[in-house]
Amino acid sequence: MGGSKISPVSESKMDGRVVVITGANTGIGKDTANELYQRGATVVMLCRSEERAAEAVDWIKEESKDSGGSIRFEKCNLGSVESVKKCAQKLNESLDKIDILVNNAGVYWGKDERATTEDGFELTFGVNHIGHFLLTKLVLPLLKKSAETGYTPRIINVSSAAYEAGKMNWDDLNAEKRSYSGFSTYSNSKLANVLHAKELAKRAGDTGIVAFSVHPGFVKTDLGRNNEGSCIRGFVKIAGFIGLQLNSSQGAQTTLYCCLDDSITDRSGSYFANCKEKRLKQSLTSDEDAKRLWEESEKVLDIRSQLD
Repeated sequence: MGGSKISPVSESKMDGRVVVITGANTGIGKDTANELYQRGATVVMLCRSEERAAEAVDWIKEESKDSGGSIRFEKCNLGSVESVKKCAQKLNESLDKIDILVNNAGVYWGKDERATTEDGFELTFGVNHIGHFLLTKLVLPLLKKSAETGYTPRIINVSSAAYEAGKMNWDDLNAEKRSYSGFSTYSNSKLANVLHAKELAKRAGDTGIVAFSVHPGFVKTDLGRNNEGSCIRGFVKIAGFIGLQLNSSQGAQTTLYCCLDDSITDRSGSYFANCKEKRLKQSLTSDEDAKRLWEESEKVLDIRSQLD
């Protein structure tokens, strides 16, 4: 793979480990899947497009023919509550455990008009937070089964430094009342990813499950596809011009660090960038806000808590 290696722990093997990754057919998710498959993991890619997922699986198998691992995909549209529920049911029926869950998939809707998921959630917030929140809740039994083996299962939310421009508009989480801004809504969704990881860490308590959020860097991916001229595409282009832009392999390194490094398991709820823990912006990431987002997310999904 291209890009720099992360640390000596990057040589760790993953034989017998089960990893589930959303949005793994392209970009950071694809490189994360490839790395962990190379280490012998059983990798399950959750993707909206079955065609693109099949192509990614074939590519990864060709890259690492003798890894000793296995890789497959399940259809999962994070913009559909029904699709997430069906996917989670398949995972619960087909897997004995999940050792690592990587909530990697993300969208950015940079156009002027507001778009929604099939369930009526604002598109960016609905996919980036609500879809992952629901998926995580529904597969928690499999993560708990991993903990019962003595392993420390991990949940990694791929967030962004854009969270620092976010705000939890509690009276308008669905972005219906204010003038619509694609970048603001994206930033809010990335803040939600951070708050979700914080509250997961708190509610996991003594289960043995840990959770992290990560900033992958300014990565050249197709996140802003169909949004030419958007802020995100502009930032990435500027980063490339001044030499800060990363390829997807480099962008996957902090996710991989949180998957593989055993020295950070006592830092559950923390935020990482450039393979290092980074202090969160406290005014945006209070324990009270993390708890409230969890409760509001359960409310709009009308589901019962599995981690109290």
